Amino acid sequence: MMDYQLLADLLFPQITKTPADIEAAYPARQLPEGAKVTRFAPSPTGFVHFGGLFPSTVGERLAHQSGGVFYLRIEDTDAKREVPGAAEGLIKTLAHYGIHFDEGAILDETGKVSDQGAYGPYKQSARAEIYQTYAKDLVSKGLAYPCFTTEEELEALQAVNKKEEIKNTDWQAQAEQRREQTLKMRAITMDEVKENLAAGNPFVLRILADGDPTKKTPFTDLVRGKLDVPENDEDFVLLKSDGIPTYHFAHAVDDHLMGTTHVIRGEEWLPSLAKHIQLFRYLGFRLPKYMHISQIMRLDENGNKKKLSKRDMGANMDDYAAMGYAPECVCEYVMTLLNSNYEEWHAQNPEKPYTEFPFNIKKMSASGCLFDFGKLNDVSKNVISRMSAQKVTLAVTEWAQTYDPEFGALLARDPAYAANIFAIGRGGKKPRKDLAVWKDARPYMGFFYDELFTLTEQYPEQFDKADIKATLQGFIKTFDISDDMNTWFEKIKEIGAGLGYTADMKAYKADPTAFKGSVADISMFLRLAVTGKTNAPDLWTVMQILGYDRTVARLESMLETL
Repeated sequence: MMDYQLLADLLFPQITKTPADIEAAYPARQLPEGAKVTRFAPSPTGFVHFGGLFPSTVGERLAHQSGGVFYLRIEDTDAKREVPGAAEGLIKTLAHYGIHFDEGAILDETGKVSDQGAYGPYKQSARAEIYQTYAKDLVSKGLAYPCFTTEEELEALQAVNKKEEIKNTDWQAQAEQRREQTLKMRAITMDEVKENLAAGNPFVLRILADGDPTKKTPFTDLVRGKLDVPENDEDFVLLKSDGIPTYHFAHAVDDHLMGTTHVIRGEEWLPSLAKHIQLFRYLGFRLPKYMHISQIMRLDENGNKKKLSKRDMGANMDDYAAMGYAPECVCEYVMTLLNSNYEEWHAQNPEKPYTEFPFNIKKMSASGCLFDFGKLNDVSKNVISRMSAQKVTLAVTEWAQTYDPEFGALLARDPAYAANIFAIGRGGKKPRKDLAVWKDARPYMGFFYDELFTLTEQYPEQFDKADIKATLQGFIKTFDISDDMNTWFEKIKEIGAGLGYTADMKAYKADPTAFKGSVADISMFLRLAVTGKTNAPDLWTVMQILGYDRTVARLESMLETL
């Protein structure tokens, strides 16, 4: 008969605290009834994936809508995969997209990750003693045992070929092999433990699973509804040979001590759910509510749905800044994917920010969300069209100074001038929607700057150059910068009428052959000369911003070209 308390003392002689001591340092949170405590718990292994914006947005909305707490925990237990600076980078990236934490890992004045809150440390690498305290307690109760193996042997023991099982090739033999390996590991004696410890051999700590995979546990996922989860019979690893926990063990201990009420994570963790149910039971913890969010999908070149991988365009959240997406546009797009009724709500509340939307778990889809740049751009155009000219000017200038310095310098030279340009067609029930990203600003408005002005289009060949010249010459003779829009347009119509271009659009549509063209063609002659293209904002407003001298100079330049 194994003396489990002696075994625990042998394995963890340095641990003198008990779970009760730890619990005393993490008192229950005092929050209003119904308040939710959620967390975002990424691994610092690289950039923030677009898929990471999903659980963080859900967690932030659930916590803050309920008067609860949203915190950041850095799960850095896998030192081999950790990327230097990744934790700092992800905090900055999430803040850029409006994801702010009430407590947890934050950036201090020196730009380093530090703790804010009473439930830290918030980096798992700093919580080894806490995990080992609970691990020792499990050993003392006969619920966990050591396995003395090299790292290579451990990998071999874990090599229950999942791919082979999925292919259904001799899966029964695989399962039997796993059972034999488990029984062999469990049979370790106290003498073997002492010999290995005396020799300085490392060990991993495994859970002593008591599940029967032929039996199922009823479980309710907040997104997927009622599930039947097979009991766990795998003696999975709790502590690695360096004393650092696996994700399974660490998240159970941390979510309990930090008072997490709702765990939001990807559907790829569903197969681990049985392990976590068992582990929470062994530890005597109340199981939090789980939400397993579907993976973000994309369409490949053949129209098939594929997981949005790290290599795909749109996966790296840092790329969105370079592409020129305003963070609120990306956030609003995420909301359209998370809740099916968001767009309906937004149509009824066009002036309200997405943060006022009553986010609802029940409106989340259990199937994969489809990432679509086209939809993102549509959302972005709508969001930007509702921004003030001053806000757009500031945002575009800031973006351009980093990613298009030449353009940025022109904007910064005269912010009021830039704001007048961005004010064209802004506001009202049907605002202009020219910009999806800040990168669109230069091709949209570059012609307002002489340094960037260029002819990007040519006059259609069907028009007589003589008519074009006559239009430009006639306009210069009558042009008065003080004319209001109606007076200005009447002059254009007179020029057109004198050349055989009608202002009666109904008559023109009824019989186009009766005229050389319409007043729209006359306007196009002017527009191309002044803006360099046939599609540009309201021409009267353009001329008002350019002023008399610059407008006439461009018309005269075109006459010389013709």
